[in-house]
Amino acid sequence: MADPSHNPYARSPNPSTRSYDSSSVSSATSPRPPSRYLGGLLGASARSNAASSPQPLGMPPLPPVNQGFPSYGSVMSRESLPSAESVMGGQGPNHGHMPGTPGSQAQKRAYRQRRKDPSCDACRERKVKCDATETTSCSECSSRNVKCQFTKETNRRMSSIKQVQDLEKQIERVKRENASLRRVLEDRDGHMDIDLDAADRQSSHLPTIGSEPQPRKRIPPNHDLARARADVRNFSKGIWKPPAQHRIPAAAAFDFPTPELPPEAVTERLLHCFCNSAHTMFPIVHMPTFQSIVDDMYRSHPRRVSPASYSLFFAVLAAGSLFSPDTPTTTTFYRPAEFLESARKVMDPWNNHYSLDNARALVLITICLNEMNLKSAAWNWLGNAVRVGQDLGLYSESGSWSVIEGEMRRRTWWAIYILDRTMATEMGHPFLIDDADCDVSLPAAVDDQYLREDGMRVPNGAEPLTHSLLAVIHVVRSYTALVKAIESPVLSPDQLITFDTHFKKCLSTFPPACDPASTVALAPHFLAPLAYLFHARLLLHRHNLSPNCPPEVRLAAVETCTHVALETASLISRTKSAAEGATALLTTHIFRSTLFLLLTGYLDHAVTCIRALASIDARRDITLSCGRFLAFFVTTLSTKRTEHANYLSRRSSVDQAALIVSLGRDEELLALVSADVQASPNRSWLWSFQDRDATPSKTDLATRRQHISNENVLFSSEQRTGLIEEERKDWIGWARLESMARGTGSANPWTPVSHPAAPAPPQIKSESPVAKVDIPRLPETSRYVAGYRGEASPPGQKRGAERISIANII
Repeated sequence: MADPSHNPYARSPNPSTRSYDSSSVSSATSPRPPSRYLGGLLGASARSNAASSPQPLGMPPLPPVNQGFPSYGSVMSRESLPSAESVMGGQGPNHGHMPGTPGSQAQKRAYRQRRKDPSCDACRERKVKCDATETTSCSECSSRNVKCQFTKETNRRMSSIKQVQDLEKQIERVKRENASLRRVLEDRDGHMDIDLDAADRQSSHLPTIGSEPQPRKRIPPNHDLARARADVRNFSKGIWKPPAQHRIPAAAAFDFPTPELPPEAVTERLLHCFCNSAHTMFPIVHMPTFQSIVDDMYRSHPRRVSPASYSLFFAVLAAGSLFSPDTPTTTTFYRPAEFLESARKVMDPWNNHYSLDNARALVLITICLNEMNLKSAAWNWLGNAVRVGQDLGLYSESGSWSVIEGEMRRRTWWAIYILDRTMATEMGHPFLIDDADCDVSLPAAVDDQYLREDGMRVPNGAEPLTHSLLAVIHVVRSYTALVKAIESPVLSPDQLITFDTHFKKCLSTFPPACDPASTVALAPHFLAPLAYLFHARLLLHRHNLSPNCPPEVRLAAVETCTHVALETASLISRTKSAAEGATALLTTHIFRSTLFLLLTGYLDHAVTCIRALASIDARRDITLSCGRFLAFFVTTLSTKRTEHANYLSRRSSVDQAALIVSLGRDEELLALVSADVQASPNRSWLWSFQDRDATPSKTDLATRRQHISNENVLFSSEQRTGLIEEERKDWIGWARLESMARGTGSANPWTPVSHPAAPAPPQIKSESPVAKVDIPRLPETSRYVAGYRGEASPPGQKRGAERISIANII
């Protein structure tokens, strides 16, 4: 269907063989043109909204008794904006249908035929005499260069449209007033459960940078009930537990053998690695206190250390070994798995009295499993961490704790929250934590050495904060609204602008060197926390690659994702080594960025990302799998470039810009460059979820089982990389991948001068100015709006997309 903006004559709602120009009607009665991108979507959702009975304020409608959960599509329709039809339909049985609505067809009074219609619709609306004949238009329409149209109920139809428009204006005004009243009530009384429309819900769920969660109202304690408290504590044993801050610590009933400790020198080195890597993002362990516990293990009283503390100790060593700067070897490959196994062995699987050390050990084990590419196992352990944290009341700002204990509780809960939001978005799972349940304060902006039992003391002139937990929290708190937004098939320009503005504010909370436009050297440990921000931006714009979007929207998404990838390459080029402190999330983001850079022809920047992946290599188990996919993508892209170039050359000389646009319209390449979007059950367009693919043969299954040993999953490279021995041997290597990437095509056609070969990351020891990677500035308007001028469909483009492109030009 042609875009309305390209059609000089808007279609009339009433069927007719002759068209009528809506511009001949006054603006008050003309139907508004649909939105360019969301018109069809909103119209479909409006028709699907059913009228419902009034509900109490803040209470969602209850489903029928025997009704199951609604389907995903019905949930989407229910949460979309209400239409005027649904509002009118809910007025009750005493109100008749509006003229022109489907429900009024059976009750419509027959139109009294006359010998001849005296006026066309335009003349009737203008109340002038019409001199039209059966074969010619009237003089009024001819002079105004519009077409005559004779519909028998124009006046009634136009009055209906006017009523609908007036109702829509009233609804919008009421919504704005309700939103302002709700904000006033929230400021005065805290959080309220009031249903909002989609736009208000999105804006209200994007928290202000640095704002504390809304505190929950609690009943103040009655200090005259001291005897009742003592009696309840005494006689409630075995029935229920008091709140976490009022529980009496239980003695460790888990009889465990004292585990064998690694050499003290190894422990010291791994603790140093932990403090310089994982601890900079998740400072959930108070290192001075933890160091005293380690001293007890090695020197004083090892039996006085609880099993939870031993578990935390081995989990810390596992994280430290994963982020060790040493080049991984066959020996060190198994070290994190050994420490994790030791941490598991000293855990009581039937524990009924948890401590903060239990929660922290679970958090670190989840982080390690995620870094080892055992994502399903990490998701399972994260569920344990969430439940233990909730049992300890970490999500609630209640109770009286010591300074160190209270701060570590807050940091631990926010670490759990970050893992929940990040892993859920990565794996396409629902969130485990609801924002409405949490009112814990943000962590303090001080380092461990300034946290003491008598308070927080920062010496004059000292840097109070070196970890990046707060900056990551500001980013991840927006994931709730982000995932909610991408449930809709298409993201509107207003939604994209809203999130981009918020992410720009989040970037301002990082040090100035983290700005992609900066020219100073960037410390490598900042790349990992920045990955949370750039991952969210790519997740946002990558959503519009879906076939649900019009072709120009999909191409604009490719362009914006490419700009995010260019900024990623700029940050990488200013670091001494991307491998230092690299996380699985950073590795995956670099991989996604490389795909877009290769597709759009920014080959030098793509090589920068490939070299970063090569430096990470065996430090993260997912890196080899990323390289294998990139090698396949480069081969496919080279073939596609040849096909599209041959197709374009049959009309004229091959223009590089037209070639890139043609590649950006290729359905197969879009499916490949979308990468892990195809892992989502709700957003993938590659798989058929109704039917399974062909079952693998017994021979294939036997071959795969033969290569997967019976060893523990933690120690299995096949399980951690997902590749059997033959598949790993097929890997071409990073040097050859870089050579293949350079050979996929010439420099990017949109830059006026081709860039020289990307140099190796500079060896920089200080924050001194360095040469900045040139990021081509993208124009305000998308350069993809120019489509094919009516030619046949290029290779890989669907016929439907071709019709839309041609219609846009016509």
